[in-house]
Amino acid sequence: MAKTLLSIGHGYSARALARLLLPQGWRVIGTTRSEDKAAALRAEGVEPLIWPGTPLPLGEATHLLTSVSPTADGDPVIAEAKADLRAATHLDWVGYLSTTGVYGDRGGDWVDETDALTPSTARGRARVKAEAEWADLGLPLHIFRLAGIYGPGRGPFSKVKSGKARRIIKEGQVFSRTHVDDIAQVLAASIARPNPGAAYNVCDDDPAPPQDVIAHAAELLGLSVPEAIAIEDAEMTPMARSFYAESKKVRNDRIKDELGVELLYPDYRAGLAAVLKAEGM
Repeated sequence: MAKTLLSIGHGYSARALARLLLPQGWRVIGTTRSEDKAAALRAEGVEPLIWPGTPLPLGEATHLLTSVSPTADGDPVIAEAKADLRAATHLDWVGYLSTTGVYGDRGGDWVDETDALTPSTARGRARVKAEAEWADLGLPLHIFRLAGIYGPGRGPFSKVKSGKARRIIKEGQVFSRTHVDDIAQVLAASIARPNPGAAYNVCDDDPAPPQDVIAHAAELLGLSVPEAIAIEDAEMTPMARSFYAESKKVRNDRIKDELGVELLYPDYRAGLAAVLKAEGM
């Protein structure tokens, strides 16, 4: 059987992986919910599948990636296709895109894949539950805990240019982040060196305060650095405020030592320069 990736919820990160696999002769089947998005995937060389609503072609796949976010009730993919997934013992590799939010708040300390999962938000608790549900299927599962994702079309530049960017200050706050192309190369490296049961943190080498990233983006654009606002004075949605409830620095040694990954963008400075170039600003 030719190498075929079935990508469920074929979104931003999965599309970056497809850009690596398709030139190597892979077949990529990507699920989406709308006909408009299906047309866009087809233009990229991906075979689109409207799902839910159509049976998942698990029998045609050698590899499976799921990017679907869980709900409070559990993982939607497992809820829809649990029996078929359990029966898909022919799969060579299964990847689940999770989040570093499973580690919860560490007060700015370092975490790695051996640390306990102690989520402090509802989203994080849902991810821990979903990771366990996927592990329980008995498939060759690989879990990827992604830090804050950015890249072309998903970065700070448009907000900085529009004047909507804010430098919200919370003492000691740090986030880890990752460029989408580094996510893609980590996934490809894992496919080449499968290790069922492994979990990988996917992030860069430079956890940093979010206000520093906004300031650097403004400097790259040659614009004034947005004014600093104390978090106590900032108007924020509950969702936005929840991100500031957790502060941690995430270690990425395992992707380097086990998968041989050399990050394309080891810090936000390199990554933002690349995004600026890609967006032609």
